Amino acid sequence: VQLQASGGGLVQSGGSLRLSCVASGGTFMTHRMAWFRQAPGKEREFVATIGWNDGRTSYVESVRGRFTISRDKPKKTVYLQMNSLKPEDTAVYFCAIDVDSRYISSYYAQERAYDYWGQGTLVTVSS
Repeated sequence: VQLQASGGGLVQSGGSLRLSCVASGGTFMTHRMAWFRQAPGKEREFVATIGWNDGRTSYVESVRGRFTISRDKPKKTVYLQMNSLKPEDTAVYFCAIDVDSRYISSYYAQERAYDYWGQGTLVTVSS
């Protein structure tokens, strides 16, 4: 399975960006996809996740109300619409996919729940 993320860039504080991540590479079941991010000098953190079949979403508190995760099932693509961006949102954003559903919902914000990762796309928010 390969994940290709795109859409990052430089934006002013208060601006918007939409990230995309396409999954490819043969036959696989998608149970959920997620976005994580890693700011300079910090550990990677959970941002948002979406159930592939039920579309249920979950967000880290710091982005709730500003970011929206969505998916296009036929295109095997997950999106992250980011509005009202802040300088503290500056990070490399990674998409991830869960293809074997080994973990229950309490683990969905943890990296261990995801089997494959994209290469990351850089988002820089200037003040």
